[in-house]
Amino acid sequence: MAEIHIKTHYTDELIDISSQVAALIPLDMQCGICHIFCQHTTAALTVNENADPDVKHDLLCKLNALIPQMESYYQHCEGNSAAHLKSSLFGTALTVPVHNRRLALGTWQGIYFCEFDGPRNRKVQVTFIPGME
Repeated sequence: MAEIHIKTHYTDELIDISSQVAALIPLDMQCGICHIFCQHTTAALTVNENADPDVKHDLLCKLNALIPQMESYYQHCEGNSAAHLKSSLFGTALTVPVHNRRLALGTWQGIYFCEFDGPRNRKVQVTFIPGME
């Protein structure tokens, strides 16, 4: 298992970690599974387009419209209920196939760390499970 350390700069932010994950693929692994896990309750992981930065902008704008920072009915005393809701919606784990020592992502896909309660220092755990070759 390996860890990726991420320093976020904004309250809501999507950070492409694809190259950091790919760099961790073991040299002796040609195929298998990459499991990525976020240990934070106000952050998440997702796979989405990594070619056009407007996609990140649009996702965050719509997400903030659907789940505003403050609502009169939020009861969580830390003031970050919206971040917990967003994290649960996106999820904290991803599984990506590895083929020919590469992440088997689609042409336009990237792995994103989703910050919803930043800025913070975060970590993501990455585990590789070799497949039958």
